[in-house]
Amino acid sequence: MKYLLLVHHNEEAFNKIPEGTREDMLTESIRLCHQLDSNGQYVHASPLQPEATETIVRVRDGKPIITDGPFMETKEQLAGYFLIDARDRD
Repeated sequence: MKYLLLVHHNEEAFNKIPEGTREDMLTESIRLCHQLDSNGQYVHASPLQPEATETIVRVRDGKPIITDGPFMETKEQLAGYFLIDARDRD
């Protein structure tokens, strides 16, 4: 069964974290990918672009409507995802 694990963060707060701590967080994320892969659970993972580059594409009457800007009016943004294959959600 496939599961999509969504990673959210507050971009403004994240950018205030010291660079070394952010690098440690990235290293831990990569370590998780390797662990999932060695368990045969890794399918795909990826960070997403910063909020300033967000674009929404909707299709209405067969035509794409493209809108720049944040999808939701929240402090937290979708920052990335992990797609995994697991026996169950536990």
